[in-house]
Parts: sequence; C-alpha cells; structure tokens
Amino acid sequence: MRNLVLTAIGDDRPGLVEALSTTINEAGGNWLESSMAQLAGKFAGILRVTVPEDAADGLIAALTGMTALKVTVTSATDTPAPETARRLHLTLVGQDRLGIVREVSQVLLRHAVNVEELSTLTSSAPMSGETMFHAKASLQGGQDLDAAALQSDLEALSNDLIVDITLDEVVWV
Repeated sequence: MRNLVLTAIGDDRPGLVEALSTTINEAGGNWLESSMAQLAGKFAGILRVTVPEDAADGLIAALTGMTALKVTVTSATDTPAPETARRLHLTLVGQDRLGIVREVSQVLLRHAVNVEELSTLTSSAPMSGETMFHAKASLQGGQDLDAAALQSDLEALSNDLIVDITLDEVVWV
C-alpha cells in the first residue's frame, strides 16, 4: 500500500467531497483522515489516503486531472510520534492584531515544540464589536521540554500581545 497526502482547493460548492471520495474509491483507495474547511469562498482540504501500489499512479493522475479542484499529491510515510513525546494544548483569545501567530510560533520554535494542529478564527466581541482573534493548537514537545519555561515565555508574550494564552499538558493514562 502507498500512503498519500493530498491537498485540495477550489471554489466552494456542493459535491466536492463526493468527487474526491469517488475518485479515491474507484482506485481502491482508503480515506484515512482529513481536515477540510470553507475559507473565503474556497474549499480547502488536506487528507491522507492509502492505495494499492499498483493503483497509485492511476489515482494520482485522476486526482491531478480533476477540474473542480486543484489537487496536489505527496507520498508519505506513516511515522507515529515518539512515545516520549509530550502533548500540549494551547488556546489563545485576544484583540486581533498583526503578528500574533508569528510571535507565538517563534516562542514555540525556541522551545522545539511542533505544531501538530492549528485552528484560528476571528469574531466580533459581544460588547465592543472589536475583532477578536481565537486560536487552538495541539502541540508536541520532546521529553526534555521545560514546560515551566515555555509557560513563562508564553505568559510574557501574552502581556505584550494583550491576549489570554492557556497551555495545558495532556497526560496519557
């Protein structure tokens, strides 16, 4: 079996997921995981599929030949996170301004923390109507991660950005 990661983007309309799933199914592929969203009138998705080795080239040709979606296909390996990895969840809420994601990601990089999943959105504050920025992230750090130092750096950043940042470590039982 070949493991493939697909990215797809196109003008949003009904039937795009069905077209993708039919193309994958017709090649004998198995849809394993995905994340999809509608952003600014566009459908955007990323997904992982497996397909029999002898059908992979045909699936890739069919996907890249789709007219309603621009699909990019990348071969991938199934490499699970090391058992020593530490999982963290980060939430952030504050008044929107330029550079929030950049500044938070710079702190994470300094602590060698990997962003596994990131979701952001803006909304209108209930009383003031100001634009609020919201972010949720699933993070992974090494076993040697100094969570207290990371928390301290994020708190200092929180004061500079005037945002509330919460960092929780996920404990696996």
